[in-house]
Amino acid sequence: MSKFKLGLTIVFSAFIIIGVIIFAASKGSGSTPAAQITIWGFLPKQSFDQFVSATAVGKDKTLVVTYVQENPASFENDFVNALANGAGPDVVMISQDMVAQNQNKLLTIPYANYSERTFKDSFVQEGELFLNKNGVVAVPFVIDPLVLYWNRDIFSSAGVSLPPKYFDELLTLPSQLSQTDKSGNFTQSAVALGEWGNVRNAKAIFSDMLLSAGSSVVDTTGTTPRSTLTDTTGAISPAEASLDFYTQFANPTKQTYSWNRSLPNSLDYFLSGNLAMYFGFASELATIRAKNPNLNFDVTAMLQSRQAVKKISFATIYGLAIVKQSKNASAAFKTITELTTDDSINTLESYTNLPPVKRSLLATAPTDPYKAVFHQSALVSAGWFDPDGAVTDAMFQNMVESVTSGRARTSEAVNSANDKMNSLFR
Repeated sequence: MSKFKLGLTIVFSAFIIIGVIIFAASKGSGSTPAAQITIWGFLPKQSFDQFVSATAVGKDKTLVVTYVQENPASFENDFVNALANGAGPDVVMISQDMVAQNQNKLLTIPYANYSERTFKDSFVQEGELFLNKNGVVAVPFVIDPLVLYWNRDIFSSAGVSLPPKYFDELLTLPSQLSQTDKSGNFTQSAVALGEWGNVRNAKAIFSDMLLSAGSSVVDTTGTTPRSTLTDTTGAISPAEASLDFYTQFANPTKQTYSWNRSLPNSLDYFLSGNLAMYFGFASELATIRAKNPNLNFDVTAMLQSRQAVKKISFATIYGLAIVKQSKNASAAFKTITELTTDDSINTLESYTNLPPVKRSLLATAPTDPYKAVFHQSALVSAGWFDPDGAVTDAMFQNMVESVTSGRARTSEAVNSANDKMNSLFR
Protein backbone atom coordinates (compact mmCIF):
# COMPACT_ATOMS: atom_id res chain seq x y z
CA MET A 1 0.00 0.00 0.00
CA SER A 2 1.34 3.44 -0.95
CA LYS A 3 2.00 6.02 1.73
CA PHE A 4 -0.91 8.11 0.40
CA LYS A 5 -3.43 5.24 0.62
CA LEU A 6 -2.15 4.28 4.10
CA GLY A 7 -2.57 7.85 5.34
CA LEU A 8 -6.05 8.11 3.84
CA THR A 9 -7.09 4.84 5.49
CA ILE A 10 -5.85 6.03 8.90
CA VAL A 11 -7.75 9.35 8.59
CA PHE A 12 -11.00 7.63 7.57
CA SER A 13 -10.63 5.08 10.39
CA ALA A 14 -10.13 7.87 12.91
CA PHE A 15 -13.28 9.65 11.69
CA ILE A 16 -15.30 6.43 11.95
CA ILE A 17 -14.12 5.78 15.54
CA ILE A 18 -14.87 9.36 16.61
CA GLY A 19 -18.31 9.17 14.98
CA VAL A 20 -19.14 5.93 16.78
CA ILE A 21 -18.08 7.43 20.13
CA ILE A 22 -20.16 10.60 19.60
CA PHE A 23 -23.21 8.57 18.48
CA ALA A 24 -22.95 6.20 21.44
CA ALA A 25 -22.58 9.07 23.89
CA SER A 26 -25.50 11.01 22.48
CA LYS A 27 -27.70 7.92 22.40
CA GLY A 28 -26.80 6.97 25.96
CA SER A 29 -27.44 10.44 27.35
CA GLY A 30 -30.82 10.78 25.71
CA SER A 31 -32.23 7.28 26.16
CA THR A 32 -33.55 7.68 29.74
CA PRO A 33 -34.81 11.20 30.44
CA ALA A 34 -35.37 12.04 34.12
CA ALA A 35 -38.92 11.54 35.42
CA GLN A 36 -40.63 14.79 36.43
CA ILE A 37 -42.41 14.34 39.80
CA THR A 38 -44.59 17.07 41.31
CA ILE A 39 -45.39 16.89 45.03
CA TRP A 40 -48.02 18.95 46.83
CA GLY A 41 -47.54 19.35 50.57
CA PHE A 42 -47.92 21.54 53.62
CA LEU A 43 -44.32 21.95 54.74
CA PRO A 44 -42.55 25.23 53.93
CA LYS A 45 -41.15 25.10 50.40
CA GLN A 46 -37.64 26.15 51.34
CA SER A 47 -37.38 23.49 54.04
CA PHE A 48 -38.76 20.77 51.78
CA ASP A 49 -36.50 21.64 48.87
CA GLN A 50 -33.45 21.64 51.15
CA PHE A 51 -34.53 18.32 52.61
CA VAL A 52 -34.91 16.70 49.17
CA SER A 53 -31.49 18.00 48.11
CA ALA A 54 -29.95 16.31 51.15
CA THR A 55 -31.49 12.90 50.38
CA ALA A 56 -30.85 10.21 47.80
CA VAL A 57 -33.66 11.70 45.70
CA GLY A 58 -31.67 14.91 45.30
CA LYS A 59 -28.74 12.92 43.95
CA ASP A 60 -30.82 10.63 41.75
CA LYS A 61 -30.34 11.74 38.14
CA THR A 62 -33.42 9.81 37.03
CA LEU A 63 -35.75 11.98 39.14
CA VAL A 64 -36.56 15.68 39.12
CA VAL A 65 -38.84 16.67 42.02
CA THR A 66 -40.87 19.88 42.01
CA TYR A 67 -42.53 20.80 45.30
CA VAL A 68 -45.61 23.01 45.65
CA GLN A 69 -46.56 24.30 49.09
CA GLU A 70 -50.32 24.13 49.54
CA ASN A 71 -52.60 25.97 51.94
CA PRO A 72 -54.49 23.34 53.99
CA ALA A 73 -57.62 25.51 53.90
CA SER A 74 -57.78 25.50 50.10
CA PHE A 75 -56.18 22.13 49.37
CA GLU A 76 -59.37 20.19 48.64
CA ASN A 77 -60.65 22.76 46.18
CA ASP A 78 -57.23 23.17 44.53
CA PHE A 79 -56.79 19.41 44.24
CA VAL A 80 -60.20 18.79 42.65
CA ASN A 81 -59.73 21.64 40.17
CA ALA A 82 -56.23 20.52 39.20
CA LEU A 83 -57.42 16.97 38.56
CA ALA A 84 -60.36 18.24 36.49
CA ASN A 85 -57.92 20.19 34.34
CA GLY A 86 -55.53 17.26 34.00
CA ALA A 87 -52.83 19.20 35.84
CA GLY A 88 -52.78 17.43 39.17
CA PRO A 89 -49.62 16.50 41.09
CA ASP A 90 -48.03 13.05 41.10
CA VAL A 91 -47.80 12.87 44.88
CA VAL A 92 -49.79 14.59 47.64
CA MET A 93 -49.15 14.94 51.35
CA ILE A 94 -52.34 14.05 53.24
CA SER A 95 -53.28 13.79 56.91
CA GLN A 96 -55.40 11.07 58.49
CA ASP A 97 -58.52 13.25 58.30
CA MET A 98 -58.08 13.65 54.53
CA VAL A 99 -57.94 9.97 53.59
CA ALA A 100 -61.63 9.12 53.42
CA GLN A 101 -62.73 11.94 51.09
CA ASN A 102 -59.69 11.58 48.82
CA GLN A 103 -59.30 7.81 48.68
CA ASN A 104 -60.93 7.57 45.24
CA LYS A 105 -58.36 10.01 43.85
CA LEU A 106 -55.35 8.11 45.20
CA LEU A 107 -53.56 5.00 44.02
CA THR A 108 -53.50 2.26 46.65
CA ILE A 109 -50.10 0.55 46.70
CA PRO A 110 -50.79 -3.22 46.77
CA TYR A 111 -49.34 -5.22 49.67
CA ALA A 112 -47.45 -7.21 47.05
CA ASN A 113 -45.39 -4.07 46.43
CA TYR A 114 -45.30 -2.75 50.00
CA SER A 115 -45.91 -5.50 52.52
CA GLU A 116 -48.18 -4.90 55.49
CA ARG A 117 -45.62 -6.54 57.77
CA THR A 118 -42.88 -4.16 56.63
CA PHE A 119 -45.21 -1.19 57.05
CA LYS A 120 -46.22 -2.08 60.61
CA ASP A 121 -42.66 -2.85 61.63
CA SER A 122 -41.40 0.42 60.21
CA PHE A 123 -43.89 3.09 61.29
CA VAL A 124 -45.64 4.26 64.45
CA GLN A 125 -48.99 2.60 65.04
CA GLU A 126 -51.05 5.66 64.07
CA GLY A 127 -49.66 5.26 60.57
CA GLU A 128 -51.96 2.27 60.13
CA LEU A 129 -54.77 4.73 59.48
CA PHE A 130 -53.24 4.89 55.98
CA LEU A 131 -53.89 1.17 55.36
CA ASN A 132 -56.96 -0.46 53.88
CA LYS A 133 -57.81 -4.05 52.97
CA ASN A 134 -56.09 -3.73 49.58
CA GLY A 135 -52.87 -1.99 50.48
CA VAL A 136 -51.17 1.27 51.44
CA VAL A 137 -53.01 4.53 50.66
CA ALA A 138 -50.17 6.74 51.93
CA VAL A 139 -46.71 6.15 53.39
CA PRO A 140 -46.19 7.96 56.74
CA PHE A 141 -43.91 10.95 56.42
CA VAL A 142 -44.41 13.53 59.21
CA ILE A 143 -46.06 13.31 62.62
CA ASP A 144 -47.12 16.24 64.81
CA PRO A 145 -48.21 15.14 68.32
CA LEU A 146 -50.34 17.13 70.74
CA VAL A 147 -48.47 18.19 73.88
CA LEU A 148 -48.98 20.42 76.92
CA TYR A 149 -47.24 23.79 77.05
CA TRP A 150 -47.23 25.27 80.55
CA ASN A 151 -46.29 28.66 81.99
CA ARG A 152 -43.59 28.13 84.62
CA ASP A 153 -44.06 31.57 86.20
CA ILE A 154 -47.80 31.09 86.79
CA PHE A 155 -47.26 27.67 88.32
CA SER A 156 -44.42 28.88 90.56
CA SER A 157 -46.33 31.94 91.72
CA ALA A 158 -49.27 29.72 92.71
CA GLY A 159 -47.01 27.31 94.58
CA VAL A 160 -47.63 24.48 92.12
CA SER A 161 -44.32 22.80 91.41
CA LEU A 162 -45.15 20.51 88.49
CA PRO A 163 -47.61 20.39 85.58
CA PRO A 164 -50.35 17.73 85.67
CA LYS A 165 -49.87 14.25 84.26
CA TYR A 166 -53.49 13.12 84.37
CA PHE A 167 -56.73 14.69 83.23
CA ASP A 168 -58.34 14.49 86.67
CA GLU A 169 -55.60 16.75 88.06
CA LEU A 170 -57.11 19.57 85.99
CA LEU A 171 -60.13 19.58 88.31
CA THR A 172 -58.28 21.28 91.17
CA LEU A 173 -55.98 23.59 89.21
CA PRO A 174 -58.49 26.33 88.21
CA SER A 175 -58.93 27.36 91.86
CA GLN A 176 -55.14 27.64 92.17
CA LEU A 177 -54.17 29.13 88.83
CA SER A 178 -57.13 31.20 87.61
CA GLN A 179 -57.61 34.84 88.66
CA THR A 180 -60.52 37.26 88.20
CA ASP A 181 -61.08 40.99 88.69
CA LYS A 182 -63.79 42.59 90.85
CA SER A 183 -66.33 42.09 88.07
CA GLY A 184 -65.58 38.39 87.83
CA ASN A 185 -63.73 38.65 84.53
CA PHE A 186 -60.73 36.43 84.06
CA THR A 187 -57.36 38.16 84.20
CA GLN A 188 -55.55 34.81 84.27
CA SER A 189 -56.84 31.37 83.37
CA ALA A 190 -55.71 27.88 84.30
CA VAL A 191 -56.71 26.13 81.08
CA ALA A 192 -58.67 26.80 77.89
CA LEU A 193 -61.37 24.12 77.78
CA GLY A 194 -65.15 24.05 77.56
CA GLU A 195 -65.67 26.33 74.58
CA TRP A 196 -64.75 25.77 70.92
CA GLY A 197 -64.42 28.91 68.82
CA ASN A 198 -61.62 30.48 70.88
CA VAL A 199 -59.93 27.21 71.90
CA ARG A 200 -57.19 26.53 69.41
CA ASN A 201 -56.89 22.80 68.55
CA ALA A 202 -60.27 22.12 70.20
CA LYS A 203 -60.98 19.14 67.95
CA ALA A 204 -57.58 17.61 68.61
CA ILE A 205 -57.99 18.08 72.38
CA PHE A 206 -61.46 16.55 72.40
CA SER A 207 -60.29 13.70 70.14
CA ASP A 208 -57.52 12.99 72.62
CA MET A 209 -60.05 12.86 75.47
CA LEU A 210 -62.26 10.47 73.49
CA LEU A 211 -59.39 8.12 72.68
CA SER A 212 -58.06 8.27 76.25
CA ALA A 213 -61.53 7.41 77.56
CA GLY A 214 -61.51 4.23 75.46
CA SER A 215 -63.52 5.30 72.42
CA SER A 216 -62.30 4.42 68.94
CA VAL A 217 -64.60 7.21 67.63
CA VAL A 218 -64.99 5.23 64.38
CA ASP A 219 -64.95 1.46 63.88
CA THR A 220 -63.44 0.38 60.55
CA THR A 221 -63.50 -3.39 61.04
CA GLY A 222 -66.78 -3.92 59.18
CA THR A 223 -67.71 -3.49 55.55
CA THR A 224 -68.66 0.14 56.18
CA PRO A 225 -67.09 2.35 58.86
CA ARG A 226 -69.46 3.33 61.67
CA SER A 227 -69.45 5.81 64.54
CA THR A 228 -68.81 4.43 68.03
CA LEU A 229 -69.73 7.61 69.91
CA THR A 230 -72.77 5.97 71.49
CA ASP A 231 -71.02 2.67 72.28
CA THR A 232 -70.86 2.10 76.04
CA THR A 233 -68.33 0.28 78.19
CA GLY A 234 -70.01 1.17 81.48
CA ALA A 235 -72.81 3.36 82.77
CA ILE A 236 -72.29 5.96 80.05
CA SER A 237 -70.38 6.05 76.80
CA PRO A 238 -66.78 7.35 76.73
CA ALA A 239 -68.09 10.13 74.49
CA GLU A 240 -70.60 11.30 77.10
CA ALA A 241 -67.96 11.16 79.83
CA SER A 242 -65.55 13.16 77.67
CA LEU A 243 -68.20 15.74 76.79
CA ASP A 244 -69.16 16.20 80.45
CA PHE A 245 -65.51 16.61 81.42
CA TYR A 246 -64.71 19.04 78.60
CA THR A 247 -67.72 21.35 79.01
CA GLN A 248 -67.48 21.77 82.80
CA PHE A 249 -64.56 24.21 82.39
CA ALA A 250 -66.95 26.71 80.75
CA ASN A 251 -69.65 26.32 83.41
CA PRO A 252 -69.67 29.33 85.81
CA THR A 253 -71.38 27.25 88.50
CA LYS A 254 -68.52 24.73 88.64
CA GLN A 255 -65.31 25.02 90.64
CA THR A 256 -63.50 24.05 87.45
CA TYR A 257 -64.71 27.19 85.64
CA SER A 258 -61.72 28.72 83.87
CA TRP A 259 -62.77 29.69 80.34
CA ASN A 260 -65.52 31.46 78.42
CA ARG A 261 -66.13 32.64 74.87
CA SER A 262 -65.35 36.30 75.68
CA LEU A 263 -61.66 35.48 76.18
CA PRO A 264 -59.09 35.77 73.37
CA ASN A 265 -57.89 32.85 71.30
CA SER A 266 -56.16 30.41 73.65
CA LEU A 267 -52.80 30.60 71.87
CA ASP A 268 -52.81 34.41 72.05
CA TYR A 269 -53.74 34.26 75.74
CA PHE A 270 -50.88 31.87 76.40
CA LEU A 271 -48.45 34.07 74.48
CA SER A 272 -49.53 37.08 76.55
CA GLY A 273 -48.58 35.18 79.72
CA ASN A 274 -52.17 34.92 81.02
CA LEU A 275 -52.89 31.23 80.37
CA ALA A 276 -51.25 28.63 82.58
CA MET A 277 -51.70 25.63 80.28
CA TYR A 278 -52.02 25.43 76.53
CA PHE A 279 -52.68 22.24 74.56
CA GLY A 280 -50.80 22.64 71.30
CA PHE A 281 -48.97 20.67 68.64
CA ALA A 282 -45.23 20.09 68.62
CA SER A 283 -45.04 22.19 65.45
CA GLU A 284 -46.19 25.25 67.41
CA LEU A 285 -42.99 25.40 69.47
CA ALA A 286 -41.21 27.62 66.95
CA THR A 287 -44.19 30.01 66.77
CA ILE A 288 -44.39 30.35 70.56
CA ARG A 289 -40.66 30.99 70.82
CA ALA A 290 -40.68 33.54 68.01
CA LYS A 291 -43.76 35.49 69.11
CA ASN A 292 -42.74 35.84 72.75
CA PRO A 293 -39.04 35.11 73.36
CA ASN A 294 -39.44 36.18 77.00
CA LEU A 295 -42.21 33.73 77.85
CA ASN A 296 -41.03 31.34 80.56
CA PHE A 297 -42.64 28.08 79.49
CA ASP A 298 -41.92 24.39 79.22
CA VAL A 299 -43.37 21.36 77.43
CA THR A 300 -44.60 18.06 78.78
CA ALA A 301 -46.46 15.06 77.40
CA MET A 302 -50.20 15.13 76.79
CA LEU A 303 -52.32 14.29 79.85
CA GLN A 304 -53.41 10.71 80.37
CA SER A 305 -56.43 8.96 81.85
CA ARG A 306 -55.72 7.08 85.08
CA GLN A 307 -58.09 4.33 83.95
CA ALA A 308 -56.48 3.86 80.53
CA VAL A 309 -54.54 0.64 79.94
CA LYS A 310 -52.12 2.39 77.59
CA LYS A 311 -50.70 5.86 77.03
CA ILE A 312 -52.20 7.91 74.21
CA SER A 313 -51.27 11.19 72.59
CA PHE A 314 -53.40 12.44 69.73
CA ALA A 315 -51.30 13.44 66.73
CA THR A 316 -51.76 14.67 63.20
CA ILE A 317 -49.90 12.30 60.91
CA TYR A 318 -49.10 13.08 57.28
CA GLY A 319 -48.36 10.56 54.56
CA LEU A 320 -47.20 10.69 50.95
CA ALA A 321 -49.74 9.27 48.49
CA ILE A 322 -49.62 8.61 44.75
CA VAL A 323 -52.30 10.36 42.71
CA LYS A 324 -54.26 8.06 40.38
CA GLN A 325 -53.93 10.46 37.46
CA SER A 326 -50.14 10.52 37.69
CA LYS A 327 -48.44 9.56 34.44
CA ASN A 328 -45.32 8.58 36.40
CA ALA A 329 -46.74 6.26 39.04
CA SER A 330 -43.64 4.01 39.15
CA ALA A 331 -41.33 7.02 39.50
CA ALA A 332 -43.67 8.49 42.13
CA PHE A 333 -43.49 5.23 44.10
CA LYS A 334 -39.70 5.28 43.85
CA THR A 335 -39.65 8.89 45.09
CA ILE A 336 -41.89 8.11 48.07
CA THR A 337 -39.83 5.03 48.94
CA GLU A 338 -36.58 7.00 48.92
CA LEU A 339 -38.03 9.93 50.86
CA THR A 340 -39.22 7.61 53.65
CA THR A 341 -36.06 5.59 54.29
CA ASP A 342 -34.55 5.78 57.77
CA ASP A 343 -31.80 8.10 56.51
CA SER A 344 -34.28 10.42 54.80
CA ILE A 345 -36.69 10.60 57.75
CA ASN A 346 -33.76 11.21 60.10
CA THR A 347 -32.68 14.09 57.85
CA LEU A 348 -36.25 15.44 57.74
CA GLU A 349 -36.31 16.02 61.51
CA SER A 350 -33.52 18.59 61.23
CA TYR A 351 -35.70 20.66 58.86
CA THR A 352 -39.05 20.32 60.66
CA ASN A 353 -38.02 19.80 64.33
CA LEU A 354 -40.79 17.22 64.44
CA PRO A 355 -40.29 13.64 65.65
CA PRO A 356 -39.71 10.87 63.11
CA VAL A 357 -42.47 8.47 62.06
CA LYS A 358 -40.07 5.52 61.97
CA ARG A 359 -39.97 3.22 65.01
CA SER A 360 -36.25 2.59 64.62
CA LEU A 361 -35.51 6.32 64.97
CA LEU A 362 -37.64 6.66 68.11
CA ALA A 363 -35.69 3.97 69.97
CA THR A 364 -33.16 6.46 71.33
CA ALA A 365 -34.35 9.59 73.16
CA PRO A 366 -32.72 12.83 72.00
CA THR A 367 -30.84 15.03 74.45
CA ASP A 368 -32.89 18.12 73.57
CA PRO A 369 -35.59 18.36 76.31
CA TYR A 370 -38.35 19.44 73.93
CA LYS A 371 -37.53 16.81 71.31
CA ALA A 372 -37.44 14.15 74.02
CA VAL A 373 -41.11 14.92 74.80
CA PHE A 374 -42.01 14.98 71.11
CA HIS A 375 -40.35 11.59 70.49
CA GLN A 376 -42.11 10.05 73.48
CA SER A 377 -45.45 11.44 72.26
CA ALA A 378 -44.92 10.18 68.70
CA LEU A 379 -44.33 6.66 69.98
CA VAL A 380 -47.76 6.57 71.67
CA SER A 381 -49.52 8.64 69.01
CA ALA A 382 -53.13 7.86 68.17
CA GLY A 383 -55.89 9.09 65.88
CA TRP A 384 -59.12 7.94 64.29
CA PHE A 385 -60.55 7.40 60.80
CA ASP A 386 -62.12 10.78 60.11
CA PRO A 387 -64.64 10.85 57.22
CA ASP A 388 -64.24 14.60 56.63
CA GLY A 389 -62.06 16.80 58.83
CA ALA A 390 -63.95 20.06 58.32
CA VAL A 391 -67.41 18.53 58.69
CA THR A 392 -66.59 16.61 61.88
CA ASP A 393 -64.96 19.71 63.38
CA ALA A 394 -68.25 21.58 62.93
CA MET A 395 -70.13 18.54 64.25
CA PHE A 396 -68.07 18.42 67.46
CA GLN A 397 -68.40 22.18 67.88
CA ASN A 398 -72.18 21.92 67.66
CA MET A 399 -72.12 19.05 70.15
CA VAL A 400 -70.11 21.06 72.70
CA GLU A 401 -71.98 24.33 72.25
CA SER A 402 -75.39 22.66 72.43
CA VAL A 403 -74.44 21.49 75.93
CA THR A 404 -72.78 24.70 77.14
CA SER A 405 -75.74 26.76 75.89
CA GLY A 406 -78.27 24.41 77.49
CA ARG A 407 -79.91 23.48 74.19
CA ALA A 408 -79.31 19.77 74.71
CA ARG A 409 -78.40 17.28 77.39
CA THR A 410 -75.10 15.43 77.06
CA SER A 411 -76.72 12.21 75.85
CA GLU A 412 -78.81 14.07 73.26
CA ALA A 413 -75.76 15.91 71.93
CA VAL A 414 -73.77 12.69 71.60
CA ASN A 415 -76.64 10.85 69.90
CA SER A 416 -77.01 13.66 67.37
CA ALA A 417 -73.29 13.65 66.62
CA ASN A 418 -73.33 9.87 66.27
CA ASP A 419 -76.11 10.03 63.67
CA LYS A 420 -74.31 12.78 61.78
CA MET A 421 -71.07 10.79 61.72
CA ASN A 422 -72.78 7.69 60.40
CA SER A 423 -74.46 9.71 57.65
CA LEU A 424 -71.01 10.71 56.39
CA PHE A 425 -70.16 7.06 55.71
CA ARG A 426 -73.29 6.29 53.69
